[in-house]
Amino acid sequence: MAETFAQHYLEKAQRYGDSKVAVRQKKHGIWQEYSWAQSLEQVKLFGMGMLQLGLLRGEQVAAIGDNDKEYLWGYLGVHAIGGAMVGMYTDANPQEAAYIIDHSDAKYVLAQDQEQVDKMLDIRADIPQVRKVIYWNDSGLWGYENDWLLSYQDVIEMGRALLAKEPDRFETEVKLGSADDLALICYTSGTTGLPKGAMLSHKNMLVAARMFEEVDPRYEDDNHVSFLPMGWIAEHILGIANHCYYGIIINFPEEPETVRQNLREIAPEVVVYGSRLWDNLVSMIQVRLLDSSWLNKAMYKACMPIGNRMAEKRMRGAAAGPGLAISYKIADMLFFGPLRDQLGMSNIRTAITGGAALSPDVMRFFHAIGINLKQVYGMTEVATAGTSHYTGDIKFASVGKPVPGADVRIGENDEIQLSSPTLFMGYYKDPEKTAEDVQVDPDGRRWFLTGDAGYIDEDGHLIYLDRVKDMIELSNGARFSPQFIEGRLKFNPNVREVMTVGDPTRDFVTALIIFDFDNVARWAEKKGIGFTTFADLSQKPPVLELVKGAVEEINSSLPPDGRIKAFVLMPKEFDADEAEMTRSRKLKRQVLVEKYSEIIDALYGKSADPITVRQEVTYQDGSTGFTENTLTVVRV
Repeated sequence: MAETFAQHYLEKAQRYGDSKVAVRQKKHGIWQEYSWAQSLEQVKLFGMGMLQLGLLRGEQVAAIGDNDKEYLWGYLGVHAIGGAMVGMYTDANPQEAAYIIDHSDAKYVLAQDQEQVDKMLDIRADIPQVRKVIYWNDSGLWGYENDWLLSYQDVIEMGRALLAKEPDRFETEVKLGSADDLALICYTSGTTGLPKGAMLSHKNMLVAARMFEEVDPRYEDDNHVSFLPMGWIAEHILGIANHCYYGIIINFPEEPETVRQNLREIAPEVVVYGSRLWDNLVSMIQVRLLDSSWLNKAMYKACMPIGNRMAEKRMRGAAAGPGLAISYKIADMLFFGPLRDQLGMSNIRTAITGGAALSPDVMRFFHAIGINLKQVYGMTEVATAGTSHYTGDIKFASVGKPVPGADVRIGENDEIQLSSPTLFMGYYKDPEKTAEDVQVDPDGRRWFLTGDAGYIDEDGHLIYLDRVKDMIELSNGARFSPQFIEGRLKFNPNVREVMTVGDPTRDFVTALIIFDFDNVARWAEKKGIGFTTFADLSQKPPVLELVKGAVEEINSSLPPDGRIKAFVLMPKEFDADEAEMTRSRKLKRQVLVEKYSEIIDALYGKSADPITVRQEVTYQDGSTGFTENTLTVVRV
């Protein structure tokens, strides 16, 4: 029974032979196809070449370069003879690359091109254990004479020579692999120190692929466009592991810059983007619509309300009525379908977002146009297999429910803890940190302590809040995440800026809120609400009720002790010129707390009376003056 990447890969190659495409890569504007038999030949020759070169079972090989067929064949060739891979980000600087290569004890480096080879030459003295650097794109390298460098083709020829003498050697080596062999060392981001090398076995990664398949089935004719960086665990699981285990077709873009165009040509069934890219897609669509014809603008205006209503139904797993179903079918034919085609998502079954949470507006937009977008939560240490949204059960505020086989619990300080059969082997050369981050319960079950704070809501969804170290504790012992609440509230189109308030001397959360003047002013004009200035509009009772509704909506997704109990609408925006924010619009919390202490004290008082505040302001010419405003404290 197959247990490793290479064993599963060999089974697929023997089954499909030349009857099915394994890999595509676009070169010079043409998609070049390689059957499973052709792909296997390259993997076999490279693996045997590395064996001839001296790679021993259990040794590591680091790789740096864009995703392409040689990277894949080299990766699987190393696995075939018992080696482990070490992924790196293509844009890693020489010092970052040197640390990972040296720390991982990599004995060889696969480097794509002249740019990456030059990095290796710059750091050669820092990575003395590296025997050879193997490059696969020789453009610009013809004049390099260095016996430390070796071409991909040279390794292939070495493999060919070995197979001529030992034709069954490849299959013999593949059979020696076992599920618990080290397959990958994937380095964490290192935001709180030097990056840590998480060791993942073949079992960890293949089981993770199977766990996600239970949430979203994969099929042998599925297309995967491989562009996620190999320094990130996601591509190893959702790309290479699925290729070996389910036989999906891997497609490599011509260049990183052509990903969107190539994605449209392939039209994959599953797409994985980071949250920022999903945000950028919505912005791109909206900008293009502004420059579009009146007909496209009219269709967008007519179709989106229909799409939003359908999205609400689908995300709750509810059936649409006949009227909505017919309306949506027409909207899909006229607008949504062509838009998905432009995005390369005409065949999409599932879209995945990872990293930072997406705004409800972005999630709703993609569901409205027929893209089943889901948030996942996981990390390298569990091979990404933590939680996921399920079709028909999607909550904006959550990161979903545990994937089949995984468990989530909340520990001390609201820390999210994960248990999964994919839990890593430990940090490379760091047993102390491994022991610190992995806890074994009385039943012998291992739990990974994520360092993230969150809670599980009444429907079993995991709500991610923040890093534990960034949480604030109240006087009653409850903890809350300022960034989580502020971020969620700013998703509302009527809210521009928020600063939540709370500390160990207070027993609940309050907020200073800046409303979005443009959006609220348009709303007020439609409602016939007269106003003169920003400050005047901010205190109109209908506006206070409008923002209160936004706060109540966010509160419904928060634990009781973390809900906003009172707020004021500020009479002016926070201003970098007054040192209230940085130039990059990050709040200067301590400055704001001191400056608006009178308002904050009123928020925590019991009086329902409005408060009058006198504030110093700085004008554009540098002069100062004072304003006086009466503010209403809104209790929620």
